[in-house]
Amino acid sequence: MLQQTLELVSEHRCFDGVQRFYRHTSTTIGLPMQFSVYLPPAAVQGKPCPAVFFLAGLTCTEETFMIKAGAQRTAAREGLILITPDTSPRNAGVAGETEHWDFGAGAGFYLDATQAPWNRHYRMYSYIVNELHDLVSASLPVRDNRMGIMGHSMGGHGALVLGLRNPDRFRSVSAFAPIAAPSHCPWGKKAFSGYLGDDKSAWQDYDATALMQGMNHAPFPDGILIDQGLADQFLAEQLHPERFKQACEAAGQPLMLREHEGYDHGYYFISTFIDDHLMHHARALKPAN
Repeated sequence: MLQQTLELVSEHRCFDGVQRFYRHTSTTIGLPMQFSVYLPPAAVQGKPCPAVFFLAGLTCTEETFMIKAGAQRTAAREGLILITPDTSPRNAGVAGETEHWDFGAGAGFYLDATQAPWNRHYRMYSYIVNELHDLVSASLPVRDNRMGIMGHSMGGHGALVLGLRNPDRFRSVSAFAPIAAPSHCPWGKKAFSGYLGDDKSAWQDYDATALMQGMNHAPFPDGILIDQGLADQFLAEQLHPERFKQACEAAGQPLMLREHEGYDHGYYFISTFIDDHLMHHARALKPAN
């Protein structure tokens, strides 16, 4: 079934598992899309395993995390499947889609655009939550109802939003340096205005802090993990983790917000703490027995 559904672009042996890159024609996006998968040894042998989506940040692709994060060693040991989609449609034919590094190609912000011309193809929210989620569930040895989601920067925003809006689909959530309150930062305002329009009430569905402020319960009682470097050049202007922390406290949502002196926004930071995130997901996703 896997070969009938997906085009295998490449495959690489890695920690006795396999690193794969796939292409498929997305009905949601209306264009070819690519994503990467790491299958641990147990999954290669056909054993159903829990899976974790990783959503990458601005300018990244489905390849960035798999090359830079160093996640496969722990994923192999813990029996976790890793899945990374691209960060936006590619070659959508939208005028100006490659003119800005923080909007358009490489910057889909994990939302469903409502403004023309972006609304035709820029539908990353529905693509991940529905199409890709169901595709990997049907095509890979993923254990039923055992998926988590994490991400970095723009992808951290995506992980929080997709997780909070779909706790039935994603049972665990974590993030590295997320854009935690995009309605209040330049990156978010630019993206939301372009993709969603000027009605700021429409922005709230894609703002993790606003979503949490609207809750009176803890959708993830075992906790959300966020790591943030204090030498992050984007922390003060773009990220605002303190707003998300306050919203979690008000809703009674357990949050582990860990702040690290000297760490910046890049993959040296991510690779330092990736094992903690994978173990966070492994504890939540593995069956008790």
